[in-house]
Amino acid sequence: MKSIYKRVIFLPVLAFVLAGCSSDEPFSVATETDEPHILDPTFPDKVNGQLPVVANITRDANFKMSLTVTPSQSTEVDWFIDGEKVATGTTIDIPLLAGSYQMKVTATTTAGKSTYREGIVNVSTLEGDPWATTVSFERIIAPGTNANLYGDNLQKVKSMRIGNTEVPSVTYNTENGFLSYSVPASLENGTKRVILIDAEGMEYGANTVTVSSSPLVTSGADRMTSGTRCKLTGINLDQISKLTLGSQELEIVERSGSEITVECPALEDGEYKLTGASIQGTVQFFVAGAVKDEAAVIVTSEQTVWTGHHYVSWDLPDENPNKTFNLISSDVFASMKPGSIMTIHYSVEPSAEYHQLRTVTCWWNDLPGTSVIEFQENGSKEVVMSADVLAAIAEQGGFLCVGHGYYVDLVTLR
Repeated sequence: MKSIYKRVIFLPVLAFVLAGCSSDEPFSVATETDEPHILDPTFPDKVNGQLPVVANITRDANFKMSLTVTPSQSTEVDWFIDGEKVATGTTIDIPLLAGSYQMKVTATTTAGKSTYREGIVNVSTLEGDPWATTVSFERIIAPGTNANLYGDNLQKVKSMRIGNTEVPSVTYNTENGFLSYSVPASLENGTKRVILIDAEGMEYGANTVTVSSSPLVTSGADRMTSGTRCKLTGINLDQISKLTLGSQELEIVERSGSEITVECPALEDGEYKLTGASIQGTVQFFVAGAVKDEAAVIVTSEQTVWTGHHYVSWDLPDENPNKTFNLISSDVFASMKPGSIMTIHYSVEPSAEYHQLRTVTCWWNDLPGTSVIEFQENGSKEVVMSADVLAAIAEQGGFLCVGHGYYVDLVTLR
């Protein structure tokens, strides 16, 4: 009986002892020589190599998070935003401007053992805030040049900073709704945050730009005409020392920071690899929304009727030369053979709300067999130059491309 009584007494005592071993500090009995662990919260895994989103907040709410780590007594926690240390300790509570940020938190023991977690923090705007979207390659900029930003409520912006550097000149383009600015010549290469500032001095985030002093071809490297001169546009193109198409080096006829004209050799129709070299190394190309070290160029033997970069918008007043494209003379059409095919190569204006192209006579009548086309990407439109089409052009004053939101870059005939 006494033995049973002792066992009954022992059980609550044992429970009390075990309870006394628990602590709000997890694994507090672990030592600095143990591996550190972040126990809570659980961070999602990467998806296709991309960092997971760990927070979605509005710009009027702070980014807040608390960690549970072990060994708790000998682990230091550091928080980083875009690679910059912004807080220490197991909690963070900081304001962020609108944009997407890369967050990283590290847990390091006094013995130097470390672990980390990372993810993306998305901070959204409030209604009425100035905000810049990403349309195409406009966020890759060169020091000392001019650049544009597209977005919403940009008319409120009176000044800007890129990183910690003030932008010398900011102008809102009322007609096309984008923000033009002068890129400071003193900017160093790298990724910099853009800060938009209104008349009252309120600051708004606009994500980042990539500052580059290397040559980047942004357009013109998708198609060339055999045996003709072709124009490429981009940034820092005056630094290009060599361009090679297939196995042949291209003759550089003219060059500036934003344009370079080359002589395309007489090649058979087909696809060729375009690469380049510069005083700083390679030449890069903006292809299908990504920056690459080479471009695939379609070379054709089509006759070049016109080449350039002419904007078209029927929203412009009649006296504006960019209301239509009317740069091919009637004599050119008079010499065309019925049944030949004219191809109009176009590129989109990123700031335009929509993109439409029509081929008409100077009386604004659609050419026989054609109609308006709508598009969102660079492309081409073929027009069969039938006897009816050529007759309409001759009888109604000539040929026009009309529509909105695009550039005519090249017109060829085959």
